[in-house]
Amino acid sequence: MNTIFKSTLLLSIILLFTACSNKYAPLKTVKKVDIDKYLGTWYEIARYEHFFEKGCKNVSANYTLRDDNKIKVVNSCQKIDTNEKTKATGVAYATNEANSKLKVSFFRPFYGNYWVLMLDKDYKYALIGEPSREYLWILSRTKKLDEETLSKILDTLPALGYTKDKLIWTIQE
Repeated sequence: MNTIFKSTLLLSIILLFTACSNKYAPLKTVKKVDIDKYLGTWYEIARYEHFFEKGCKNVSANYTLRDDNKIKVVNSCQKIDTNEKTKATGVAYATNEANSKLKVSFFRPFYGNYWVLMLDKDYKYALIGEPSREYLWILSRTKKLDEETLSKILDTLPALGYTKDKLIWTIQE
C-alpha cells in the first residue's frame, strides 16, 4: 500500500477519533448484529467523501473473524484515474453486547467508530455511520441495490442526522 494512502488513512482515523459534536441527538444503532452473518464481502454503494477514499471506484470491504475473536478488515479500492488497486488491513472489535457499535483501526492505537445504523434482516445491505455524522457508508452484498431498497435507506437519513446531498455514489464495475 502506498505511503499517501497510509497517511490519509491515519489522518482520517485521527480526525474521526477526536471528532466531537453536541449538535445532534444521540445516534441510534440497530438492536443486534450477528457477527457471523456480517462477515464476508460488502460493496460500497455510496459514502460521504473523505480523503482516504477520494477518487476510488470498486470499493469493497471484507470482514473475517480472527483467532482472538476480533475482526480482520480488508478495505480495497481502485483509483479512478490510474486503475491502481490499493488495500488497507485493519482490525475491529465490538464495544457493546449488541455488536452494533464497533471500533476500527488501520493504524493502532488510533480507532474510529463504526456504527451499524441500519441492517437488512437477511444481511443484504447495511448503513454505517458514527456520532459526529462526518462519515457515512451504504454497503451491499451486491454491487448494486434495487431502487426500492435504496429509497428506503435514503428516506431514513434525515432522522439519523444525515443528508443525502453529501453522498458520493461509488462506481462499481
